[in-house]
Amino acid sequence: MSGHSKWATIKRKKAVIDAARGVAFQKFSREIIVAARMGGGDPAGNFRLRTAIDRAKAAGLPNDNIKRAIEKGSGAGGADNVEELTYEGYGAGGTAIFIEAMTDNRNRTAGDIRSFFSKFGGNLGETGCVGWMFKQIGSIEFDKEKTDFDKLFEAAIEANAQDVVDEEDCYKVITTPADFQSCVETLEKNGFKGVSAELTRVAENLVPITDEKTAASILRLMSKLEEHDDVQNVYSNFDISDELMEKIDI
Repeated sequence: MSGHSKWATIKRKKAVIDAARGVAFQKFSREIIVAARMGGGDPAGNFRLRTAIDRAKAAGLPNDNIKRAIEKGSGAGGADNVEELTYEGYGAGGTAIFIEAMTDNRNRTAGDIRSFFSKFGGNLGETGCVGWMFKQIGSIEFDKEKTDFDKLFEAAIEANAQDVVDEEDCYKVITTPADFQSCVETLEKNGFKGVSAELTRVAENLVPITDEKTAASILRLMSKLEEHDDVQNVYSNFDISDELMEKIDI
């Protein structure tokens, strides 16, 4: 099970999202706040805000919360001075970990993240130490039951997508960051509305993990980072088999 594309699957299997629903809601609200602050509160003219709202709604964030977050980001609600930061480091077994965060207190966030790395056998590194290992892509997911794969594939290629992948629980259209917005909008005009659209990162080289203790340290560090209020996304390049992963309680 590879860290660059399957961590979300691990979280679902281990019920991390359900256990930390309040934290998840806070992350979605913060993304909406920042998107509204950067591009205005009208989702029709702010693509980042529109995709943030779509993801929040898909996760069950109440409309009132979404409205308050937009108002806060637009200046009507006294938005906190939230900034976007990234952190990079190494987990157990030499695995690379890349973190995207939003925080109003960078010293607090850096201190917490550093302590997590230390606790689970890793270390927080300097900016740039592992970031080059992760390629940024656009990812648009579609409901399998409501989407014809062949028609989606044809429309996606015409919209300049790089690939269309048949995954276990969805069809996923992959784009470059530069083509992400135009691909989403072109597919929507052709009747293909995704259930999720986001810029994400994938590891270009994986590190095989076969030792249970090392795997446990990596997964527990990933879980702890995900649960932190200020962390938006965590990426890694570990490759852990399903059989080994099932032995670990995180």
